[in-house]
Amino acid sequence: MPKKISVVATTALMATLAAASLAACSSSSDDPDPAAGGTTSAAPGSVTLVTHDSFALSDGILDDFTAQTGITVKVVQQGDAGALVNQLVLTKDAPLGDATFGIDNTFASRAIDEGVVVPYTSAAPAAADAAQHSVGDGLTAVDYGDVCINVDHAWFTKKKLAEPTSLDDLTDPRYKDLLVVPNAVTSSPGFAFLLATIGAKGDDGWQAYWEALKKNGLKVADGWSDAYFTDFSGGGADGPRPIVLSYASSPPSTVPKGGGDATTGALLDTCFRQTEYAGVLAGAKNPAGAEKLIDFLLSDEVQADIPGSMYMYPVSKAVAIPADWEKFAPLATTPFDVDPAAIAANRATWLADWSQTVIG
Repeated sequence: MPKKISVVATTALMATLAAASLAACSSSSDDPDPAAGGTTSAAPGSVTLVTHDSFALSDGILDDFTAQTGITVKVVQQGDAGALVNQLVLTKDAPLGDATFGIDNTFASRAIDEGVVVPYTSAAPAAADAAQHSVGDGLTAVDYGDVCINVDHAWFTKKKLAEPTSLDDLTDPRYKDLLVVPNAVTSSPGFAFLLATIGAKGDDGWQAYWEALKKNGLKVADGWSDAYFTDFSGGGADGPRPIVLSYASSPPSTVPKGGGDATTGALLDTCFRQTEYAGVLAGAKNPAGAEKLIDFLLSDEVQADIPGSMYMYPVSKAVAIPADWEKFAPLATTPFDVDPAAIAANRATWLADWSQTVIG
């Protein structure tokens, strides 16, 4: 996620990281029993989680993991998911930590092929649900969501302009200079949207589509946060552009305090489904601690927290989804799809072609 984090969630993230940093201590050689699961058998030491900038859990949750296992958590962030995978590949011979979270299905094949993670099968009750999102050994699904175009309802109402509803609408001159998307090379949501256009237009048509977007005043931001919180008019900073690439689960964060309707909405005919994974890093100093942390990410406590803290859907079917998500954050019925094998085979070429077409 993201990914699509509200100002409140960002504040929670800062508090969580501060607590984790204060609690962190040096690694221990006392490995916990990997078969014991994340909620039993205490084991001293620490585990370092390498993740993206949108990782957030509510205050006290990582402290609960420490109380249950005796293991403290240090969180190291490496930018967007694309930047995260790049750093994990570059440092795989001297890994930055023990576990990782935030590798998504658009980058999963690269992480696996590069040997960044090692196989681990969680014994957590939600592991069976996670397995339904599997992309191969070494990565455990934790959450998922739809990357979609979002619009600012208030802006369009004020301008008395009909909102776009489809990918093709975004090339209409009525919406010139209104769209901002994250860079597909550096941003996982940006790459997911590129894949949505490939799924929609095919290998022979997607470049022409992006050329049309560019001619219609497309803006490319460095990452999701810049696009949503700076350029988007509905992201809280009153940016100039009322159409942004974000998530189907972003609109609940724009419901006014005290209730009412969301001020933004997702276009569900523009989506690509994104799944986020956790894994044990190859060469980890505390691999058993990393396994326990992955088990914990699949626990009911964490899974139930994910919608409110990271605005993604939990993989566990045992936890409840917030009531307002049915109205404001439904998933796409038929998101665009690209075969994972095709992504693995063509990622570098597609990104190079996209960069040449859009950035020049």
